[in-house]
Amino acid sequence: MSAVSVPGLEQQLNDAKRNVFLLSMAQAIMGSAGPLSFSVGALAGYQLLGADKSLATAPLTGFNIGVAFGAIAVALAARFLGRKAGFILGALLCSTGGALAAIALFRTDFWLFALGLLLIGVAGGFTQKIRFAAADASPSFYKPKAISWILAGGIISAILGPQLAIFGKDLLEPVMFAGAFMALVPLGLIAAAIFCFLTLPDLKDHSTTREPARPLKEIVLTHRFMTGMVCGIGTYALMTFMMIGAPLAMVIGCGFPSELATLGIQWHVLGMFGPSFFTGMLISRFGAEKVVAAGLFVLMACATVAHMGIELWNFWAALILLGIGWNFGFIGATAIVSSSYRPHEADKVQGFHDIILFGTVALSSFTSGQVFTAWGWSVMNLVIWPVAGTCLLLILFLLLKQKPKAVS
Repeated sequence: MSAVSVPGLEQQLNDAKRNVFLLSMAQAIMGSAGPLSFSVGALAGYQLLGADKSLATAPLTGFNIGVAFGAIAVALAARFLGRKAGFILGALLCSTGGALAAIALFRTDFWLFALGLLLIGVAGGFTQKIRFAAADASPSFYKPKAISWILAGGIISAILGPQLAIFGKDLLEPVMFAGAFMALVPLGLIAAAIFCFLTLPDLKDHSTTREPARPLKEIVLTHRFMTGMVCGIGTYALMTFMMIGAPLAMVIGCGFPSELATLGIQWHVLGMFGPSFFTGMLISRFGAEKVVAAGLFVLMACATVAHMGIELWNFWAALILLGIGWNFGFIGATAIVSSSYRPHEADKVQGFHDIILFGTVALSSFTSGQVFTAWGWSVMNLVIWPVAGTCLLLILFLLLKQKPKAVS
């Protein structure tokens, strides 16, 4: 008997596929705010500063802090408004942040620009919840594919975000980059309209277990959850650290045109989301732990290529490998985390996870500008090795713990 022939499960799977389709579309649209912001956010911040350029990445730090706050906001919105209304709110915040960032550029106001990116980041926190919403609304055997297809929506984001950055860079002359951020206003409104058609199940009413929810402390201290969270944090923080520094290194450090740096980010984001079409299948076949390990090795390859030189191909190839490594590492880590809790425990565990995750990512984005200003691109690449190595050890320990003991 096939999985979908079980009474009631076929309808559940069909509903899950419909929700995943809608969530993928919304992910593609709202997800473009991130690539757009990271393509030009540091450069826009750089031009707004005076002689001291060390805070150039502070607006992007604001973006990542916003994502961390968004992890709290989306949990509260889901509890008091419902998940669908919460997603609509997040989309509207994206539009508001884009408008505020554009106004800040017209006013040459660095901190107002940082506030605009903070709001875009809060909306990004809602966007990050999409992958969990898709997994929670899917049967257990469909969860890895659901997460994978949600992130596959990032293929459109990878093209749309950087292209809007290029197209909008001089759209509202003489204010550079203002048109790019203004483009987020209609995008957020379109995403809000898509969210209106969601029919997400109520996890509390449809829980498959009557067991009481475990205390948060008990869940997060399990070996499986801790491994998944640390590996997710490691891969995401490394990706952010390098991605933010790359445009500065290319334009400010090496003199490449900003358009080439933006295209580099586009190739990077394609690397982030392109493998998503088969990452879920790889997880189903080989296990999430081995996929995470593969991603960590790809991140090490990224560091190797970046160390080899500062030609255009070095930057672009390193950024592509950085994206692929993040894809395997982060999707695999998300699958590990999502298998460590029960459906009715989801909101509090996911909220805790994303607060820690994006708080650390915010720190990595801030230190990216500091390290680049103080020591340059070559030193930034060295950070990959100890972080990836530590995560590999954790994955190895988890695999050894799960290895069945031989029968004597």
